[in-house]
Amino acid sequence: MSQAAAVDTPPELLTDQRSIEKYQRRLTNPWLMRVFLLTKLPLGFMAGLRVRHVDAESCRTTVPYGWRTQNPFRSTYFAAQSMAAELSTGAPAMLAVRMAPASVALLITDLEASFGKKATDTTTFTCDQVPALFDAVRETLRTGEPATATVETVGRMPDGTEVSRFRFTWSFKKRASQ
Repeated sequence: MSQAAAVDTPPELLTDQRSIEKYQRRLTNPWLMRVFLLTKLPLGFMAGLRVRHVDAESCRTTVPYGWRTQNPFRSTYFAAQSMAAELSTGAPAMLAVRMAPASVALLITDLEASFGKKATDTTTFTCDQVPALFDAVRETLRTGEPATATVETVGRMPDGTEVSRFRFTWSFKKRASQ
């Protein structure tokens, strides 16, 4: 391998499989997730958000349809959908940051949303662009400069009807060593 190739090779994220699996179990464990939501995102707790699946490839979250999330038009309120959509991109972003060998800060810098149908049942948000989040973390670790990733998540009811689509831009920045 040439000297230039060694410099251009981005640092890998930690690959301790047991640590990764432990964090995934925490996020998908209903009781542990409720404690997390209650302490860090109380509105998400009240809405009944759940992480159903998270790994380095995809993430699925749900928001129930019911009295806690319903708007006056008998559909899931857009803010409840927004929370679940953000969580479907934020959980893997947190996983990528947690796996980083150095401290990395994360922040949403942009959001776009579109709503196609009324959400009248549990809505599942799926983000299949998770590798872009991991790539942005690698980039900020490699360069020391902020890096961004824009990822899309789609909300569907159990019958497959698409109700909303969100695009979040996440910014990652390597924190200064102390």
